[in-house]
Amino acid sequence: MSSTKPMQQGKFTLRKYKPVLWLLPFIAFFYLFQIAPMVWVLINSFIYEGEWTIENYSEIFDSAFILQGFSNSLWISFWSSLIGLILAAILVSSLRHLNSRIRDAIVAFTNMSSNFSGVPLAFAFIIILGTNGAVTLLLRQWGLLGDFDLYSKSGLLALYIYFQIPLGALLLYPAFDALKKDAYEASQLLGASSRQYWMKIGLPILSPALLGTFIILFANAIGAYASVYALTNGNYNMVTIRIASLVSGDLFLEPNLAAAISALLMLLLGLITAVNQWLIARSYHG
Repeated sequence: MSSTKPMQQGKFTLRKYKPVLWLLPFIAFFYLFQIAPMVWVLINSFIYEGEWTIENYSEIFDSAFILQGFSNSLWISFWSSLIGLILAAILVSSLRHLNSRIRDAIVAFTNMSSNFSGVPLAFAFIIILGTNGAVTLLLRQWGLLGDFDLYSKSGLLALYIYFQIPLGALLLYPAFDALKKDAYEASQLLGASSRQYWMKIGLPILSPALLGTFIILFANAIGAYASVYALTNGNYNMVTIRIASLVSGDLFLEPNLAAAISALLMLLLGLITAVNQWLIARSYHG
C-alpha cells in the first residue's frame, strides 16, 4: 500500500510538469535566436576598441548621416503604417458586405500577398513602376506620371504601403466581428448618420485593434531591409541599411557601432510598444 502511493505521486508530478517539458525546445529556440542575440547586441554596443565606453552612442548622435537614416526610416514607417492601416480598414469594412465565397477568395489572396515581399516585391515594382516599367511608360504617355520616381522617398513609400495593406487587413479582419449589424441598424433608427455611427460607436470599439495593428505595421516597416536594399542597392539612407553596411561592408567593418544602432532601434520600438499598450489599456477601460 505504501509503495503504491509514491508511484501515484510520481505519475501525478510527471503529468503536472509534462507541458513544461514540451516547452523546452521552444524555450531553447527562443533563447538562441531572440535572447542571446539581443544580449550580444547590448553588450557589444558598449565596447569600443576593446574598452567599455559609450563612444559608439556618442558617434551615433554626432553623425548627421546616421541620424538621417533614423529620420528616413521613421518617416517612411509612420506614413506607410498610417496609410496602410486606413486602406486595410476600408478593405476589411468592404469585405463585410460581400457574400462568403467572394470574401473568402479575397482573404485567401490577401494572405498570399502578405508573404510577397523582399527581393521579389522590389523586382515586381521595378518591372511595373521602374524607369522603363510598363505602367510608368503608359502613365507618361497619358501625361499622368508627374515627377514620380520609384527610387526616391515617394517610390519607397509606395513600396512599403503595398506590403503593409495585406498584413493590416489580416490583423484587422477578426476585429471587425465586434461590430454588430444590430448596432448600426439601431443607430440609424435613432437618426444617426453613418459618420456619427463610426465616430461614436465603430471607431471606439475598433480603437484597441487599430492601435495594436498600427504598432505591428510600424515595427514591420522599420525593420524591413531586403525590399529597400534590392530597390535602391543600398543607396538610400535608412537605419537597416546602415546596420547592414557596418556589419558586412567591404571597407568599414564596425560591428560594435552597428550593435549600438540596433540597441537604439530596439529601445525605440520598446517605447512605442509601451505607449501603444498604455493607449490600448485606456481605450479598453473607457
